[in-house]
Amino acid sequence: MIQKSNLFSLKPSTITMYGASWCPDCARAKSFFDKHQVQYEDLDIEENPDGAAFVKELNNGMRIIPTIVFPDGEVLAEPSNAQLTEKLKL
Repeated sequence: MIQKSNLFSLKPSTITMYGASWCPDCARAKSFFDKHQVQYEDLDIEENPDGAAFVKELNNGMRIIPTIVFPDGEVLAEPSNAQLTEKLKL
């Protein structure tokens, strides 16, 4: 698990996905990462108000999930599997 100080960073040490348990797009992204054995940190914004605020900050006030932050600083909101494949060069 990554350190709390790294959870709300644009340069996390590992891919960080902000989502919620009820979100089908979040489940799809998790499944994609698991299938391709991609290490990631999962943060449920329903259980973490700071996570919800961070997502809004990244998405111009909108609560878009999943929002995924990569160690290179790139942020993808609601990415498709094709976008994740391209980003991860799979």
